[in-house]
Amino acid sequence: MASNDLSRFKHYDLLLSTFVVILLISNLVGQKICAFGPLRVSGAQLLFPVTYIYGDVFTEVYGYAASRRAIWLGFFASGILSVLGMSITLLPPAPEWHNQAAFATVFSVVPRLVIASLAAYWCGEFTNAFVMAKMKLWTRGRHLWSRTVGSTVAGQAVDTIVVMTLAFGFSISASAVVKLIVDGYLFKVAYEVLATPLTYAVVNSLKRSENFEIFDEHTTFNPFLVEV
Repeated sequence: MASNDLSRFKHYDLLLSTFVVILLISNLVGQKICAFGPLRVSGAQLLFPVTYIYGDVFTEVYGYAASRRAIWLGFFASGILSVLGMSITLLPPAPEWHNQAAFATVFSVVPRLVIASLAAYWCGEFTNAFVMAKMKLWTRGRHLWSRTVGSTVAGQAVDTIVVMTLAFGFSISASAVVKLIVDGYLFKVAYEVLATPLTYAVVNSLKRSENFEIFDEHTTFNPFLVEV
C-alpha cells in the first residue's frame, strides 16, 4: 500500500488524529492517581490501553502498513511533546507568575522515564500490529476476538516489561519491579478484553463504510519503514 492510497479512505485521517491526541493526553495525565475503591490506577493506565484498541482497528481495517504509519507518527509526536515540555519548564518564570510548581508537575519530565515510555510504546505497538496482522492470515479473517485478545496479550506483555524495567530497574528491588509488571499487565489486558465488543462494533462499521479489507499476505513487516 502506498502512502497516497490512504487518502481515499474516509475515516483514516480522523482516526489517526484522535489516536495521536489520546496518546499525548495519556502522557500529560499520567501523574494523576485515581481511586476506585481499593484499586489505584494512573491516568495513563486508563487512557493508554485505548491506543492499543486503535492499533487493532488500524491493522484489521487498513493493514499493517497503515498501522505502522500511525505508530511512527505517535512516536514522533510523543517525543516532541517531551522535549518541548521539558524545555519550556526549564525557562525562567516571570516573577509575577506563581504557577511554576504546578506547571512543572504536569510538563516536567525525567529523561529516563521518557526513554522508557517511548521504547515501550514502540516495541509494544509494533508487536501488537505484527501479531494482529499475522493472526488475521492464520485465521483467514475469522474470529476477530482471537486477534484482538491475542495481539493485546503479546503487545502489552512487551510494553509493560520494557517500560517497568527501563523506568525502575536497579532503582527499586527486583521483586517490586516484577509486581509492577504483573499488576500493570493484568490490568491492561483485562481492560482491552472488556473493550472487545466495542472493538468489534468499530471494526465492522469501518469495513462497511470504507468498503475495504486487507490481508497482509505480501506486506513487508519491517517496522523501520516509515513510508506506507
